[in-house]
Amino acid sequence: MHGRLKVKTSEEQAEAKRLEREQKLKLYQSATRAVFQKRQAGELDESVLELTSQILGANPDFATLWNCRREVLQQLEAQKSPEELATLVKAELGFLESCLRVNPKSYGTWHHRCWLLGRLPEPNWARELELCARFLEVDERNFHCWDYRRFVAAQAAVPPAEELAFTDSLITRNFSNYSSWHYRSCLLPQLHPQPDSGPRGRLPEDVLLKELELVQNAFFTDPNDQSAWFYHRWLLGRGDLWLCLPTADPQDALHCLHVSRDEACLTVSFSRPLLVGSRTETLLLMVDESPLIVEWRTPDGRHQPSHIWLCDLPTTFLNDQLPQHTFRVIWTAGNAQKECVIFKDCQEGWCRDSATDEQLFRCELSLEKSTVLQSELKSCKELQELEPENKWCLLTIILLMRALDPLLYEKETLQYFETLKAVDPMRAAYLDDLRSKFLLENSVLRMEYAEVRVLHLAHKDLTVLCHLEQLLLVTHLDLSHNHLRALPPALAALRCLEVLQASDNVIESLDGVTNLPRLQELSLSNNCLQQPAALQPLASCPRLLHLNLQGNPLCQAVGILEHLAQLLPSVSSILT
Repeated sequence: MHGRLKVKTSEEQAEAKRLEREQKLKLYQSATRAVFQKRQAGELDESVLELTSQILGANPDFATLWNCRREVLQQLEAQKSPEELATLVKAELGFLESCLRVNPKSYGTWHHRCWLLGRLPEPNWARELELCARFLEVDERNFHCWDYRRFVAAQAAVPPAEELAFTDSLITRNFSNYSSWHYRSCLLPQLHPQPDSGPRGRLPEDVLLKELELVQNAFFTDPNDQSAWFYHRWLLGRGDLWLCLPTADPQDALHCLHVSRDEACLTVSFSRPLLVGSRTETLLLMVDESPLIVEWRTPDGRHQPSHIWLCDLPTTFLNDQLPQHTFRVIWTAGNAQKECVIFKDCQEGWCRDSATDEQLFRCELSLEKSTVLQSELKSCKELQELEPENKWCLLTIILLMRALDPLLYEKETLQYFETLKAVDPMRAAYLDDLRSKFLLENSVLRMEYAEVRVLHLAHKDLTVLCHLEQLLLVTHLDLSHNHLRALPPALAALRCLEVLQASDNVIESLDGVTNLPRLQELSLSNNCLQQPAALQPLASCPRLLHLNLQGNPLCQAVGILEHLAQLLPSVSSILT
């Protein structure tokens, strides 16, 4: 046995490591206490720098200690000579580099370096750019370093073209570099400003086509990397090719105006959520060219931005014998107005803009834009043939078809959704909601073109309801045989709704039927309403006459008919 080295057992090794950690922890805690004691006593001298160095050198994410170092450095600025201060700053920059080598993604370290360089009279920005390049060589996705590089480039007034060339080199080396793609999205608008193209701006066609070629090379090389796909979507938006804001300015648009004689109510529909009644955003009502002071409210009664605003009207304006009344609403903040007339023998009157899909849900496409989108769609379909299970490619195909012609591509879009759900089952719920959104948009468009007030959405596998603000004038809505879990509060926007069919869903909540003033018939058979209390919102529907609850669990509750009779005394027909 002589001459053989003794090998420590695992228990001995674990104990040695434990003792070593305990010793480090004691030193760490001791240094931290000493720093806080000195700070509390106002002793902000170089010894504090030494103590904090011991701690931050091992744990650069101790933000309070970086604050201490800044306080010390500010004190020493007034005490040191320029030469001594330069030596101190040089040491601080070296210490920061050592901390970044310990943790290159330390928020506190990068922030402290920004603070330090910002206080120097003549920082060496070229050296800082070189530092960024070194750290990005190690980890090209270090977004902390990318943020710092943008700071340095801005301070040093580096031309955007040089920074764009820098992103070229990193992207060429590795397409999977989201930060580089993102930096390009910041640089290109600076290089190619378009003052007449609105707040979002757009890229010149030659630049757009060049960038599209670059990004296509990226996702054909590595189709499963999401970085290039995100940049591709940004490019199409910058080319005014994507599902972006409608051509009409939504900030100034009054979509619909409705007056009801029975409810003595006037309702306004905006093209975007607005807050009425603030100091600068006011809604004025003129009746027969005379101002009328009214109180505006949202359908759900909450004072928050909403598409729909309504007010009560004095019955004297509606019960007289004049042949007609003219109502004009003026939105002072957007310099917009709309007018409608209600005649003597009519129970309601309205004025609605006839809208197209370009005005409601997407941009109007010129021939040039459509050609680019068709080319992108063709390229993506070619890639999808090579990579049939690539989720990014499938989703992009769906969105491109939506941008081109939502109604023409509807059937094909639904097929791609089924493929995408099979490929990406973890996001099936999101895809179902997105699919529902697109189907509702298509239904609204068909209703606009036909100018009808009846909307059939049965058997569409809907999981959510959206764009309900577009349905102010709808009187009959069929939501049967879908997968809806609730009737959402936004349903209160349907001020003219008389018949609502929502059978054969999985509805558990009826919050959305609150304050539907015209609702007369409601079918909720074969849903998941559990407790009689879930029916409480129906008490706010004054005209409800027929209610179908067959096939719901709550129908088994003892005394359910008596409960409903008390809750809904005006209902003449209840099926349980």
